[in-house]
Amino acid sequence: MALTPLNALTVFVTVARRRSFTQAAKELGVSSSAVSQAVRQLETKLGQPLLARTTRSVSLTDAGQRLLDEAAPGLQSALAALEHLAAGDTSQVTGSLRLSVPTFSVSLVLEPVLPRFAAAYPQVQVHVSVQDWFVDIVKEGYDAGIRLTEAVQRDMVQVRLTPAFRFLVVGAPAYLERHGTPRHPRDLAKHRCLGVRTSTGLPYHWEFEQGSKELAVPVKGPLTSDSSSLLLDMACAGMGLTYMAELQAAAALRSGVLRPVLEDWAPTVPGLFLYYPHRARASRPLRAFIELARELLPRR
Repeated sequence: MALTPLNALTVFVTVARRRSFTQAAKELGVSSSAVSQAVRQLETKLGQPLLARTTRSVSLTDAGQRLLDEAAPGLQSALAALEHLAAGDTSQVTGSLRLSVPTFSVSLVLEPVLPRFAAAYPQVQVHVSVQDWFVDIVKEGYDAGIRLTEAVQRDMVQVRLTPAFRFLVVGAPAYLERHGTPRHPRDLAKHRCLGVRTSTGLPYHWEFEQGSKELAVPVKGPLTSDSSSLLLDMACAGMGLTYMAELQAAAALRSGVLRPVLEDWAPTVPGLFLYYPHRARASRPLRAFIELARELLPRR
């Protein structure tokens, strides 16, 4: 590897994203010693450490975090531009696509789109990370994310993937027969609620609206989790009530495995959106994914 400043920066960003010299070396197709040398050269040039290394972990120094935040988007754009030029005028799409998505988008977006995408673009390697908490896609090195629009920063390009939908409280018929059906959000204080845990570690207050009225209700119960799929499964098993996107619970609601409650208090959200930074040019694989998603997914 020729240790030019651009190569050294590429190595640093890869190590910072992977939090591992070994994993970065595998991704770049070079030796671990070459990765270490490139980072050391960059640190020497800048006159300050960028990475804090221990035998078990790699973390960013303050200077390293600043460099990652400022350099990663531009580097991503530059690499995408090189890829576009290398591809010339051919219609072939190659490379990789890294997506950060919440659990309930898997069945709504990825299952309909990914098989067709893989068939149409066999030379694209797709990497999907399923995380129900918010992820900084620039910092973590993703090409794009999928989230509810209110969770997307304002400096992002947003592409609608689904129509608007509601968030519902749902429970199994057996649970409702044993414990009764809440008639008002405040009645949830008497119920076993399966709560959503946020990325901060704090429990999420269930949100409700009715006309101009808005409520955020704290709940308690036998389980909290950051996995909406686990909460769905446990609600189906009769463990308690849970709160989730109506689209995610749709199959269980249609079959009668779950029943909705407090529907007159159910809030509506604008929908799921794919997003990526304004300042980062969308790669060819990302543009191809967006075009196919627009073709296959109902957005109204």
